[in-house]
Amino acid sequence: MNAPAVRRRFPTALLLICAAIGVAGGLLLAPANWLSTGLLATVPLFSVAIAGLWILPAVIALRLLRRPLVGILVGVISGLVIVPFSGYGFMSVVTNASWALFAELPFLVVLWRFWRTWMHYAGAALLGLTYPVFAWAFFDLGSVGLWAQIGFFALTLASCLAATAVGILIADRLRAAGVGRTVSRTGTAGSSLHG
Repeated sequence: MNAPAVRRRFPTALLLICAAIGVAGGLLLAPANWLSTGLLATVPLFSVAIAGLWILPAVIALRLLRRPLVGILVGVISGLVIVPFSGYGFMSVVTNASWALFAELPFLVVLWRFWRTWMHYAGAALLGLTYPVFAWAFFDLGSVGLWAQIGFFALTLASCLAATAVGILIADRLRAAGVGRTVSRTGTAGSSLHG
């Protein structure tokens, strides 16, 4: 007797694509991590100019695959890749996963029923406006002038939005090349790529 086909929530092809995106993201973030550390030591308020890079792998995965939790999975993988290259050790995994959560959040709110382009930007904007609040004490933003504080918020927001735009572009190019075609959710209600 033939057993009925079992539908897996995370097919092997999906996991392999997430692993590839996560490793590529980690290879990008390893030098970015050191650059950020250098900027932090010399011009701390400008270190957030590259902050958006930490959301990039999750955006690519979410845009390309349109499946629940792939952004966080890719964030965890990226974090694991940079552990040996980072001075922060396994905190890199926590950092990457938490930044990926912001990319995933707009889709989680609607239980992954809709995959609109603006939702990627909403997650990036939420991160770009929230991170400075959480990092206020670390950067001692209370000791700088109002314009420096506004600049810090604006630079963080711009970095996150720019990285999201790049992530969307990369994912769209990958999809056009046929990557993820068998595992992404296409053609479902509300899954418009451009809505």
